[in-house]
Amino acid sequence: MDITETNRRIAEQFNEAFNRGDLDAASSCFTEDCRNHGRQVGRAGVRKVLGEIKTNFPDARLTILNSVAEGEWVVVLCTYSGTHRGTSNFPVDGGMLVGVQPTGRSFEVQHMHMYRMLDGKIAEHFANRDDVGMMRQLGLLPLPPSPPSR
Repeated sequence: MDITETNRRIAEQFNEAFNRGDLDAASSCFTEDCRNHGRQVGRAGVRKVLGEIKTNFPDARLTILNSVAEGEWVVVLCTYSGTHRGTSNFPVDGGMLVGVQPTGRSFEVQHMHMYRMLDGKIAEHFANRDDVGMMRQLGLLPLPPSPPSR
């Protein structure tokens, strides 16, 4: 297997570990000094974020729809889904859920994640998420207005 396919497999392993709730295995896919959205957070910071997501959404799931890998970069298009069952104390998912009581409602939105790999680990992570769509599905933001009828 060439390095590009190896890197794609690391991104898949991260998703698989996250989906089964093995947050230690998921965070072990990252380097000790990894960066998230340009900020140095380290593996411990990644583990904290993943734990908070699973507190808010115990059934949180990332389902890969497609991926593109070239050299050290892997881009994943996926759906992110879950049911709001916990109260956030740490700003994840756009920081809009801190202190919000669980709605018991489910959501499913699209995400794009971009990973830079280094020596078999994720060294950098960037994401483009539909946090507004998630909040609307959870009933925490109003739905967009309907288009005018003709």
